[in-house]
Amino acid sequence: MLRETLENRFGAQLADAAPVSGGDINAAYRLTLTDGTRVFMKANRAASPAFFQAEADGLAAIRNTGAIGVPEVIAAGSDEGYGSFLLLEWIEAAPQKRDFWEAFGHSLARMHLAHADRFGWVRNNYIGSSPQVNAPRESWIAFFRDCRLAPQFKRAQHRFDTDMRRRVTCLLDHLGDWLVEPPRPSLLHGDLWSGNFITGTDGQAWLIDPAAYVGHAEADLAMTELFGGFHPRFYAAYQEVNPLQNGYDERRDLYNLYHLLNHLNLFGSGYLSPVERIIRRYAGR
Repeated sequence: MLRETLENRFGAQLADAAPVSGGDINAAYRLTLTDGTRVFMKANRAASPAFFQAEADGLAAIRNTGAIGVPEVIAAGSDEGYGSFLLLEWIEAAPQKRDFWEAFGHSLARMHLAHADRFGWVRNNYIGSSPQVNAPRESWIAFFRDCRLAPQFKRAQHRFDTDMRRRVTCLLDHLGDWLVEPPRPSLLHGDLWSGNFITGTDGQAWLIDPAAYVGHAEADLAMTELFGGFHPRFYAAYQEVNPLQNGYDERRDLYNLYHLLNHLNLFGSGYLSPVERIIRRYAGR
């Protein structure tokens, strides 16, 4: 199906498929067609076509806001040779413009301010290779409890002792003591760390590899700080367009608990200590 898809879309045949550096989950390729066109492909023999279709939907939703660069989705499908695949516009890397971080902060804030419906998403998708539940909720706190923390805690429960399981129950029962409802629902990238943006041909930030859903904008900002953080100019620029609610610093670790739990479930006990540290902070009673 891959060759047919390319021929139907571009009127040219596949000439070469060269592996390129990518993530840990999928294989990545630069496809070159007989007319010189280049296409980026992610492929995974173990994944179902729904895995990449969910990502394609997220990319399209972000692109439709018109707020920030996102590669155009060409097609998602399956192929006997490569397994499930996602074809995207090939983006040639360029030097970052001088205002890269300021523009990035402004663009992400505008994306978060674009119209979005109630919390959740039109379909379940994935965070890395983990299923991500997106059942709609009217309340952000209920959504984060039921569709983010609770499923990850359930997967990880065998790693906790009796005291820690008690604290987990306490945390979920009292989540509203810490989290707040946002002024508006926001379309989120959902997995926004430094590996999930690139510099586009315009010298500005383009988003890739989303785990998109509608939630609280703070959750995206928190994720940017989890593995080292972005440049300080990014955060100052974001606040100029979409100021954060008071108390964000007190909530940030709760948002990132979701991602640390996911890493614990995917990659093992190396993430147990930071997970338990956050649980104790918010459920010390």
